[in-house]
Amino acid sequence: MYTHLELRDSTRPPVSLATLDKMKRDGEKIASITCYDASFGVLVDAAGADVVLVGDSLGMVLQGHDTTVPVTMDEMVYHCRATARGIHRPLLMADLPFASFPTKEIALANSVRLMQEGGAEIVKLESGSGQFEIVEFLASHDIAVCAHLGLKPQSVHKTGGFRVQGRAVDAATQMLSNAKSLEAAGADIILLECIPSDLGARITQALAVPVIGIGAGPDTDGQILVLYDVLDITTGRKPRFVRNFMDGASSNLDALQRYVRAVKDRTYPAPEHCF
Repeated sequence: MYTHLELRDSTRPPVSLATLDKMKRDGEKIASITCYDASFGVLVDAAGADVVLVGDSLGMVLQGHDTTVPVTMDEMVYHCRATARGIHRPLLMADLPFASFPTKEIALANSVRLMQEGGAEIVKLESGSGQFEIVEFLASHDIAVCAHLGLKPQSVHKTGGFRVQGRAVDAATQMLSNAKSLEAAGADIILLECIPSDLGARITQALAVPVIGIGAGPDTDGQILVLYDVLDITTGRKPRFVRNFMDGASSNLDALQRYVRAVKDRTYPAPEHCF
């Protein structure tokens, strides 16, 4: 009973938004990883990850789809609940899947499901100018929100595929403006995917909230990778930002620990992982 209170003064107290805010202020990198079940959750926790994301990328990684679009709310709740059983220290984040937040009221209902049924502590939604009001509405109901900018996998049919975003000056300016507006609306974390490194640095410097990157350069406040990429389980062509941490590792846990250390000591991402 009151497990989080019991762990608060331990050597591994639970990570909270306040923890992440302090890490940003202190210049300590945030090591995040995407995970989908309890077994890997135990390993990710033991490796020292700060944030665990139950991502709708499970549609591609686990289910074999070409995009994340087919993933349902029921599937997200299921995998979030399973992952929650395996972790104790990391902050648990979960994706709101495709078309699960078309209105403020539906966004609230589905966020509540992820928290009450799935055990999530913060929800993530792929954002833009159309989501400012939804972020503000969720924040007003005391729901922690991570806003996702840059490459938005749920929008690939609209944007024309998986490609780097924010290369053009006007696109970069708009993304920076959107990030500031989302922070003002109440977003607690901003996640940037597949953008030029200099833009990742500009957005990170402009915001008070933590900024976590995936293919967004070395100057964001933290990094995130899909566990199956870290462990070299994913087959076929991999994104440029992926590094195989199983190379030279003695076990899955060793590989995950190498990833966390590389984020913390700033050796990942290296120039070859950046745009």
